[in-house]
Amino acid sequence: MTDRELLEGSELLGEIARLAADKKAIDVVELDLRGVLGYTDYFLICSGNTTRQTKAIHDGILEGLKREHGTVPRRVEGAGRADWILMDYLDVVVHIFTPEVRDYYRLEQLWGEAPSRVANSA
Repeated sequence: MTDRELLEGSELLGEIARLAADKKAIDVVELDLRGVLGYTDYFLICSGNTTRQTKAIHDGILEGLKREHGTVPRRVEGAGRADWILMDYLDVVVHIFTPEVRDYYRLEQLWGEAPSRVANSA
């Protein structure tokens, strides 16, 4: 792959959703935060059943975007504990949760005014 396509915005969001689905992420939700937040356009929120699975989702997204598009996150937080991993790709901020931590923080409800949709798994 010599010509890597630089992804932004909704294309980046779709690619992240695809990579998360490849690692069997559950409850994948996209929040459109354009006009709501100044620092990102989208959140992608998903869950893994265990910290091992959240780490695998993180690794799949990280490795897939780097290999296929030459894109790396600006920063990653929480990979050590792996109950909430945050990956900042500027246009898209990815939140990978265990179900318990996702239920506790309830980001979808916190940003309830933002348009949301369930990500396509295919």
